Amino acid sequence: MHPLNPRLPRRPALVVLPLSAALALSVVVGTADATPAHHGAPAARVVSTATLPDIPLAAFSNALLPGSVADDRGVDLGGIGSDLYPAGRRGEYWTVTDRGPNGQIAVGKDKRRTFPVPGFDPAIVKIRTVGDRIRVVKSIPLTTASGAPVTGLPNQPGRDEAPYSYDASTPLAYDPNGLDTEGLVRDRDGGFWLVDEYGPSLVHVSAKGRVLARHVPRGLGLTGTDYPVVESLPSIFLQRKTNRGFEGLALLPDGDLVLGLQSPLLNPDKAAGENSRTTRLLRFSPRENRVTAEYAYRFDAVDVVEPGQTRTSELKLSALVAVGGDRLLVQERTDKAARLYEVRLRRGSDILGSSWDTAATPTLEQLDDTAAAGVPVLDKRLVIDLHTVGGVPGKIEGVAVEGSSTLVLLNDNDFGMTDGPEAFDPNGRLVDSGVDTTLVRVRLDRPVR
Repeated sequence: MHPLNPRLPRRPALVVLPLSAALALSVVVGTADATPAHHGAPAARVVSTATLPDIPLAAFSNALLPGSVADDRGVDLGGIGSDLYPAGRRGEYWTVTDRGPNGQIAVGKDKRRTFPVPGFDPAIVKIRTVGDRIRVVKSIPLTTASGAPVTGLPNQPGRDEAPYSYDASTPLAYDPNGLDTEGLVRDRDGGFWLVDEYGPSLVHVSAKGRVLARHVPRGLGLTGTDYPVVESLPSIFLQRKTNRGFEGLALLPDGDLVLGLQSPLLNPDKAAGENSRTTRLLRFSPRENRVTAEYAYRFDAVDVVEPGQTRTSELKLSALVAVGGDRLLVQERTDKAARLYEVRLRRGSDILGSSWDTAATPTLEQLDDTAAAGVPVLDKRLVIDLHTVGGVPGKIEGVAVEGSSTLVLLNDNDFGMTDGPEAFDPNGRLVDSGVDTTLVRVRLDRPVR
């Protein structure tokens, strides 16, 4: 709720790229599993770049919830690129942090999930671009019904990764209220809807950030929360991959929400999920408080999204953007490359309640050829290959459309964190990765809506 004036950055901001620095963009049309045909090469170019100055995480957090962070270990505010939603005024956007600084450290045969700042509370952050800077305009902490921080800590032993201190030496307590927030939209009443990776869940919060309801898969059995939990989502989503729950969220013109699962379900097992190229979308009606449709979405081969990459498990769906009617932009990415596709949510593509909505084998995730099996996978059309556009940072997670033909992109810099014991110096202070939170605008020569 408090604006925060950041101090001057320790690292110089990136400069705006010249308009002449444009690369070719191939637009293709085809079905999800077809080899697309090329139809011309309209230009796409970065027309502006802005970066977030260094804001100490303790100062940011304690301005919202006094005393919540005793030691930020030298970590600055980051991770706000989990999503991006227009705030109504040109150049202003709502964003959301993820669960906070976290990494992995190998201890023997185990990889332990670390939380260097366990008191961090996920927040909704309103930003404004001013020249080559990103300015924080307003911040809203996410809180429980009693006003306590939800935290970003995992919920359930045996289902979520065990949390540890920054050096992976000390176990931390689980928190059933914890949220790993990702996608965000604002509703007509001024409140927000978010998606979370832990449940995975859909979370409705008030304009002040208080959790009003958390919708989770049937059978999750989450107890001990200080807010209402509703088991309203299909139980098959209990088989989400760890840290790969819901990531994308879009608000359709009719008020319905569309939730995007980051990675294929581990259905019926880990091997099927790791090798699958089929993930899922859910359509949720806030008016009816229920899921009304489910869709199968087929990724391109991983080496198409990122040339040279061979691990199918690197594919992720990170952003959904409504562009009118039943049309969506869907982002496919790895950590180094990303593409945006247009899809239409047609009634004949609904698989909710069908055999593909179960663990009956062969499962949706086990199919190498969805067309031969008769699965109504969403057709898609390539809008832009961001890997071909100079000046676009890696790990784009926030996507918005400005006007009819400008994309606004925001990266997730992971709070400057890296994995491994080298992430912190001998005094327990962060060795920053040097990756800034960066917002770029990309101009296309044809409209996307």
